[in-house]
Amino acid sequence: MGIEEYGGGQGPHPEVLVVTTNDVPGFEVRQVIGEVFGLTVRSRHLGSQIGAGLKSMIGGELKGLTKTLVETRNQAMERLVEQAKARGANAVLMFRFDVTEAADVGTEVCAYGTAAVIAPRA
Repeated sequence: MGIEEYGGGQGPHPEVLVVTTNDVPGFEVRQVIGEVFGLTVRSRHLGSQIGAGLKSMIGGELKGLTKTLVETRNQAMERLVEQAKARGANAVLMFRFDVTEAADVGTEVCAYGTAAVIAPRA
């Protein structure tokens, strides 16, 4: 499996810049639009659960679960970006993920942040 299966994030020159910081160096916040989020809930695959149970007894990375969580986070982030674009933002500041168990049947991933319009400083 390649590195792209275990990572995420944005490529160069995104339409909506997503950052974990309060601001972007060299840019000013022209307008704060408000909170945006992307949410997804994924059920657990029975095969992955059995494999994870066996792997937890001997140690090591749970690659199937890692791959599923990466895909889930990426989907939540894509939904966040779509919501930000729909509201007229070109940036999301203070970006975070929240991951919780969903009634013992899956994992809920929420990507959230503050939608804003930013522009280069003059």
